[in-house]
This record gives sequence, C-alpha cells and structure tokens, in this order.
Amino acid sequence: MGILAPQADERVKAVQIDEDTLSVELMDGRTISVPLAWFPRLLNATQEQREQWQICGGGYGIHWEEIDEDISTEGLLRGAPAPRNQSVSLASSR
Repeated sequence: MGILAPQADERVKAVQIDEDTLSVELMDGRTISVPLAWFPRLLNATQEQREQWQICGGGYGIHWEEIDEDISTEGLLRGAPAPRNQSVSLASSR
C-alpha cells in the first residue's frame, strides 16, 4: 500500500507587498515571506510600482518591468536575497 504525498507546486499564485515584507503564495498552498530589504529595487520603489508585477518563467518567477526586477520562487525557497552589487549600483546611481 503506497502513501500518497502531496505534490509540491512552486509556481506563483499571488504576490503581496507591504512596507517591510514580500509574500508569495505558491500554487501548493505554501506562502514564502521575506524582508523587502532583501530586494533594494522593490524597497526603493513606490507602492504603485510594487503592485505592477507579472508572473513569468512558466509560473516560477515574478517580474517588475518598470523597476527591472526579477525574483524566482527557487531563490525565495533557498532564502537568497538580491546580489549585493544590485544595492551598490542603486546607491551610486542616486
């Protein structure tokens, strides 16, 4: 007799962003929440810009066209913040 295990589905279902947190709901019911500070482009974006996300990469990524940000569910699940050079280049461009 086999045990039926639920299938993991790491595709994006929904995205919520508040002043401090990015939360991504996955198709399998899990929600990943990370500090917005991990993604300087999102942190420095307006709330209107943050809300302009699109699902990309076959459902495994999130894209913000206006601020040129891409985040994958794989990276979120690994706990991988944006590369440090992204925040440095943003600071120097201001």
